[in-house]
Amino acid sequence: MSIGEMLAATVPMARTLDLRFLETTPERAVVALPDQADYHNHVGGPHAGAMFTLGESASGAIVLAAFGDQLARAVPLAVRAEIAYKKLAMGPVTATATLGRPAAEVVAELDGGVRPEFPVPVVIRREDGAVTGEMTVVWTLRPGG
Repeated sequence: MSIGEMLAATVPMARTLDLRFLETTPERAVVALPDQADYHNHVGGPHAGAMFTLGESASGAIVLAAFGDQLARAVPLAVRAEIAYKKLAMGPVTATATLGRPAAEVVAELDGGVRPEFPVPVVIRREDGAVTGEMTVVWTLRPGG
């Protein structure tokens, strides 16, 4: 089962929004939100909550890709998130997430008995490439998988 399939199976909100996991590697995750009238806001674009879920889902996908080998001993958890809506989003949007710290550095902290925190920056774009949102989700690996 791919990471996208696993998230769609275990995270009902990802399924509800019909998120499409286009790329999921330890270096980058790309997730798309199709244009769906049921999830539009008052101006006809994707609702802010749908865009937040898209970005958070992309961040979770890269965390699972980068730290999936740690799941027996640690649980990944989102600690906090911040989003900035930059431009009007219309039509389908895509979120691209990257790790804000090297995975080896995060694992070394976990090995040293420290509960690591690490940022995952996310950029949300329209089909024309315009950045409609920027998000940072701070994650941790809580020992005790």
